[in-house]
Formats: sequence, C-alpha cells, structure tokens
Amino acid sequence: MSVVDKVISVAKAEVGYREGFSNGHYNNKNKFSPAVPGLEWSNYQPWCATFVSWVALKAGVADLFPRTASCATGVSWFKNKGRFSEYPAVGAQVFFGSGGGSHTEIVISYDADFVYTVGGNTNANGSAEGDGVYSKKRARRDSYLYGYGYPAYDGGSVSADPNAAKYGYKVKATGTLKDVTGESPAKPKPKYEPFPGEAWFKKNPKSPIVTAMGKRLVAEGCSAYKSGPGPQWTDADRESFRKWQRKLGDSGSAADGWPGPKQWAALKVPKV
Repeated sequence: MSVVDKVISVAKAEVGYREGFSNGHYNNKNKFSPAVPGLEWSNYQPWCATFVSWVALKAGVADLFPRTASCATGVSWFKNKGRFSEYPAVGAQVFFGSGGGSHTEIVISYDADFVYTVGGNTNANGSAEGDGVYSKKRARRDSYLYGYGYPAYDGGSVSADPNAAKYGYKVKATGTLKDVTGESPAKPKPKYEPFPGEAWFKKNPKSPIVTAMGKRLVAEGCSAYKSGPGPQWTDADRESFRKWQRKLGDSGSAADGWPGPKQWAALKVPKV
C-alpha cells in the first residue's frame, strides 16, 4: 500500500463518525483531539484541522502534514515549505474560506470540475455547524475553495498543476488513487459491533446496540417486531434472533433466541 493510499484509507474509514450531542445541538466533542499529542486542548473546539492531523498520525506520515487545530496555520505551514498550489492533487490537504482559514479536508480524487474529499467537522447540507466526518463533492472553481497543501509523499502523487513536477508529483488532468498506485483504492474494512456476550442480553439491556441488531434482523427478513426495533431488549428481539438462528441452520439450544458469538458475527451488526 502506498503512502497516499494509507492516508486516504484512514480518512475514508472514519466517514460516518459523529461528534458529541448535548442540549439540543452538536458540541464539537470528538475522539480525534485527545489522540493527537499536543492537540488535546482542542476538544470541544472546531476540529476539521485536528482531524487531518489525526489521519496523518494514524497513517504514519505525521511529519508530512501540519500538526495544528488551525486551518490558517496549516496554510502557512505548506506555503513556508513551498508546497502550496491552486490546483488539486490526490492526497492533498484542501483549504477553504478567506486565506484558507475557515475549513480543511483531504482530497480523495478530482476531475475537471470537482474535487472529492473527506473532511471532519462538516455535515451533509453545507450549513455552518459541522457534526461529523463526511465524503464531500466540492466545485473546484468555487470562490470558497482557497487552495491545496501538497504533502511531500515518498513517490509523489498526481496533480492538475501544470508545474506538478516541482512538488515531485505527476501532471494529470483528472486524478484518482489508481493513478498514483496503479491499483484500485483499498476499501476500508467495515466496522462491526463486537459480541457483548449472551449474559449481557439476559440482563434485558437498553442500548443502541440492540437497535442496530434489530435493524440488521429486519434487513435479513427475520423480524418478529410489531413496532421498532428499539434500544430495549424485548421478547420480540429474542424471537427475531431465533428466526436468524434458524435461517443460519441452527436448531435446538443453538436456536433459543439468545445470541451466540458465531451467529452475532454472521449478522454483522454495524458499530454504534
């Protein structure tokens, strides 16, 4: 896996993450700030730049990106190294707003008109209050898009900049990870909820895990629900899971409605 591939894979694997929610609104509490040495203080603050720093750290290329919670500082960091461009590049850090100080994301790919990104502290509808990590499609010539910082990747990347060679990149009018590596991008492994144990279910838990399980059972055609599913474990959950056990071919005590580890793994309950 190339260095660019690692960065993109780490970023894409976080799509779907949501920050904390309290008092009727999202509160900027996030898992990334406490995990980046030196940026622990930034929790509960806007965290788009912190997310990029976390991705770089997780991908093992922390020295190729600015470690900062400030977009403006990130712009200056790349400019001081002579690695800033108005053209997109695969794996670049893109900056938005006046002077690039409003928001930042990671470029996944680009074409003649759009740049495709993954960003933290943003949302689906483009309003000011971000709430999580999203895949985004941005117009390249939007005045809100300020420019791109080019990490000094070993082996380079591809860029729409006619002078890409001075950054160690190759010129390409449209760019994807395949253009960098010659391979299709690695797909992030799905994240599934670990088996909480049979005893946990026998305590009649109330948890979003139960809701997630119920939705998977419904999707598999194993519903015994008259309403829901919901977070409270009920007889309907047990009966629905019994249907799933029978669908798997289990019988007797292995189909008593109490989840077992192999049956749970086969259901692939998404991480909550």
